[in-house]
Amino acid sequence: MNTEVTGAGGVRIALRAEGPENARPIVFVHGWAQSAAAWSAQLADPALSERFRLVAMDLRGHGGSDVPADGYDDPAQWAGDLAAVLDFAGPDAIVVGWSYGGLVITDYLRVHGTARLGGIVLVGAITEIGRKREGGATGPIMRAALPAALSDDAEVAIPALVEFTRAQASPKVPGAYAQAMLGSSLSVPPAVRGALFRRDIGSADVLAAVDKPALVVHGSADGVVDPSAAEYSAGKIPGAVLRWFVEAGHLPFVEEPEDFNSVLRRFAGDAAAE
Repeated sequence: MNTEVTGAGGVRIALRAEGPENARPIVFVHGWAQSAAAWSAQLADPALSERFRLVAMDLRGHGGSDVPADGYDDPAQWAGDLAAVLDFAGPDAIVVGWSYGGLVITDYLRVHGTARLGGIVLVGAITEIGRKREGGATGPIMRAALPAALSDDAEVAIPALVEFTRAQASPKVPGAYAQAMLGSSLSVPPAVRGALFRRDIGSADVLAAVDKPALVVHGSADGVVDPSAAEYSAGKIPGAVLRWFVEAGHLPFVEEPEDFNSVLRRFAGDAAAE
């Protein structure tokens, strides 16, 4: 089901929802220059959708959501958007953030705390951004793409985005999925792609205050977000469990969907029992 909610500042946030409305929610937050379609292997898994209410959002400026002119550097805007999605999804949600989605979750925690959450899953995620921020450490694939991938010159940006997509799509990533990733990247306006990087914010105190179950998932061969970012967030969040997907890259939920979905299903079930 495709629907929408109203986020911070009246921005329309597009959603895709699957599963029973009265089931425990799992909310998915995608990464930079992607969309809710990134989670297609999770949304289509009956083992998840028959037990949980699955809700995947398009970040502002991405996918089917509105594209405001500003606000991308304001944690309160991201927090407000995710709060609206959680209002729709229901209480005690497990929030799953991939890549930049981890920073959006951290923004939510910074503003609203953990009271409405049932648990947190960070997947190939950053929790900080800015020079020398350990929780935002990038890998060689990301560094090679910048700044060209942010350019409004098509002759500069398109080859950079093609190479960025190709480099992170391991042989385990279906070709159709990789091409859809490229389409999602190109659909995000260059101004938005750049605005998401114009931030400098640390999150050590925010992570240390998390008092809900937390799972950190990372591919050991991730070249977009450096594995040290996972070690940082897992080390800061009290009681967090760090789960490596050995030899996986930036897309463990696509490269190893059955294993990832099993890990997520087990975590969500265990969190519900606490």
